[in-house]
Amino acid sequence: MPAFPYISAAVVIFLVSTFLRLLYVLPAFNPTKAPPRLRGQPTRLMIVLGSGGHTSEMLSLLRNLDPNLYTHRSYIVSSGDHFSASKAVDFEGALQAKWTHTPGNALVSPTYDISTIPRARRIHQPLWTAPVSSLRCLIACFTCLRAPSTQGSLRSNKDHHQTGTLAPKTLRYTYPDLIIANGPATAVLVIAASVLLRFLNLRGTKGKLRTIYVESWARVNTLSLSGKILVACGLVNRMLVQWEDLSRKGQGDFIGTLIQ
Repeated sequence: MPAFPYISAAVVIFLVSTFLRLLYVLPAFNPTKAPPRLRGQPTRLMIVLGSGGHTSEMLSLLRNLDPNLYTHRSYIVSSGDHFSASKAVDFEGALQAKWTHTPGNALVSPTYDISTIPRARRIHQPLWTAPVSSLRCLIACFTCLRAPSTQGSLRSNKDHHQTGTLAPKTLRYTYPDLIIANGPATAVLVIAASVLLRFLNLRGTKGKLRTIYVESWARVNTLSLSGKILVACGLVNRMLVQWEDLSRKGQGDFIGTLIQ
């Protein structure tokens, strides 16, 4: 079998190249600085809402968000989580009111959209079915990472995708510039999908898809399972913790309590 050595060599080269490419795109192994951006330049922020208390924490830490810096916000919620979707709409309404009535502030074509994806795993779902539901969630994450063009008033379509706009101008976005997440498995899959897109080096991903994971205020001594997975795999650009003890253990960056 004279061809066997060539096939073996090709397989080894492929595996080594894949491994090196993965190390190159993983933030933990190849940290890079975010590209500079001008104020008002179209910038897409993706916010993963983890339902319940996680959603409340996320919107609390975004209370001082400047819509002139993040001109488009994409919210990700899990199927059946009507609470998070309604809270995102309320948050955007409050954001509009705050920046519209504050002297010296001018909104620059602010828009937002809300996308619903399948849950990675439902409560009391058998573990043996989790890989199937997680795969469905991961596939949906790839779709959400591509933003729609935003135009017109708040609307919804058959895919449970809502788009709201607070200004008449139309803006088109590609991949998120920044993804911020907290909470359960859905956040892990969104971040994993972003890493896979960078791994494939698809057009438009360069300088985008940076990630921040904010550990819950309730995690005092150890990271959550989601946090442990993200840190162990080196998937996030920054892991933020809200208790100094976690930072001392090398499990994230402590910058104080982020919620009110």
